[in-house]
Amino acid sequence: MRTYDQLCRAVAEGVNAVVVSVEYRILPDVHFPEQLNDALHATKYFLQPDVLAKWSVDPNRIALSGDSSGGNLAAAVCQQLIQDGNAVSKIKLQALIYPVLQVLDFNTPSYQQNMDMPILRRFLMAKFWLHYLNGNSKYVEPMLVNNHTSFDVSQAVALRERLNWSSILPSGIQKHFKPVVQTVGTPELIQEVPAIFDVRASPLIAEKESLKLMPKTYILTCEYDVLRDDGLMYAKRLEDAGVEVTNDHYEDGFHGCMIFADWPLYFSVGARTRDNYIKWLDENL
Repeated sequence: MRTYDQLCRAVAEGVNAVVVSVEYRILPDVHFPEQLNDALHATKYFLQPDVLAKWSVDPNRIALSGDSSGGNLAAAVCQQLIQDGNAVSKIKLQALIYPVLQVLDFNTPSYQQNMDMPILRRFLMAKFWLHYLNGNSKYVEPMLVNNHTSFDVSQAVALRERLNWSSILPSGIQKHFKPVVQTVGTPELIQEVPAIFDVRASPLIAEKESLKLMPKTYILTCEYDVLRDDGLMYAKRLEDAGVEVTNDHYEDGFHGCMIFADWPLYFSVGARTRDNYIKWLDENL
């Protein structure tokens, strides 16, 4: 949480809002879905009228936000609240900062383009996913070539179309890259890591009916980030479902850049992403 202290303070001051930063449990102590459960329980607790009143929070001005894996949890929490009656209606906005949203395709254009780009390499992303889903790291290589969503994996058939980037992403983003779909995969991978197809882990593969109920959304994406296309595809799927979306894309951005907005680790793009994110929250919350 110390890493994000300055950012949380900047949001609190810039938006004149109460900021609650959830210190959910992390690996190796717990695996999926416990991190999500922690975030969901904290959100539900905070949404209670007496808790909101205690902190002088306007119940009509509540947003969920997170970056990277936190963006995954923020998106998943929003989707899970749909299952809890009208709870999602209490969320006015969701703001996702270079979120990680799917584990089914490690060969999107951004994964191919930025596979060895600091700060987040494609190999590390696959390794992180397996740790999160409590899988064996021996499956990293099969996942990198999409063996877990091959044509012979029946569970992947319907889901594959929901992240078919060749039809979702504009040609300028696709560039010269081609989809990678294997004919024969690694069936034991799915048997040992069934959470690969769990929408709570991959919010991008949610059904359109669920996405229709999502609140107004802000998604920040960076050109030099393996997760760029996760955010771009989610923005497009939400828009197609009728949700108002602001996609703030940075051609000179890289994964994690927002926390590099102050001395001694200052980048211009870090300051711009932070300031524009806070500006959007201030104007829309």
